[in-house]
Amino acid sequence: MISKETIDRWNKETAKFSPEQIIEFAFSNIERPVTMATSLSIEDQYLMYLIRQSGHDCDFFTLDTGRLPQETYDTIESTEKYFGVHIQLFFPDYKAVEELVNKHGINCFLKSFELRKECCHLRKKFPMDRALEGKKSWFTGLRREQSVTRIDLPVFDLNEKTGIVKISPLADLFEKEVWQEIEKHNIPYNTLQKQGYRSLGCLPCTRPISDDDEFRAGRWWWEDPESKECGIHK
Repeated sequence: MISKETIDRWNKETAKFSPEQIIEFAFSNIERPVTMATSLSIEDQYLMYLIRQSGHDCDFFTLDTGRLPQETYDTIESTEKYFGVHIQLFFPDYKAVEELVNKHGINCFLKSFELRKECCHLRKKFPMDRALEGKKSWFTGLRREQSVTRIDLPVFDLNEKTGIVKISPLADLFEKEVWQEIEKHNIPYNTLQKQGYRSLGCLPCTRPISDDDEFRAGRWWWEDPESKECGIHK
């Protein structure tokens, strides 16, 4: 298993690397099998483009929470057609979701922070754990600019419990840079992102914001910025 010391060394070695160089470095050093998680955001769309351009084998998956907007499903179809790939969908355990909703209500996530976290865990964290079973490493489109909870995001991160390496090649990019690449290469994107939905998630927990707002201000907007994570990146 890769050690924390190795991860620290990789982060130092790649500190000035471009996303393309990070991807190439990763595939030259990480164990297989490798996968990529996508929410169909512009970051994930651009990262998928770079991985496909690299020529290396990589699986792709997304989490269907059961409360995604139709535009996200449309983007899954257009993305699969554009890249010629299959995006595997992982769903929550229906019995666990049924129990939560029937006990606390269909919109229980609005009632308390604890119930919101439980909803996220059932709909995202547990399916994510299944998606990563048997994987040695996975790519994400996370960026440091996205929120205060991600400002110290490392490019390479080790889950010391599972031994899985998380790789975030776009960590240093700004939102405007990602949009430039999306438009330059005519990469399909979720149309909601041109309607103020700068960060994508479940429809009830996401709303449009202005360009002047903090990037993830539209996610769980009733909570403090420091708590705006679903748990899959902890």
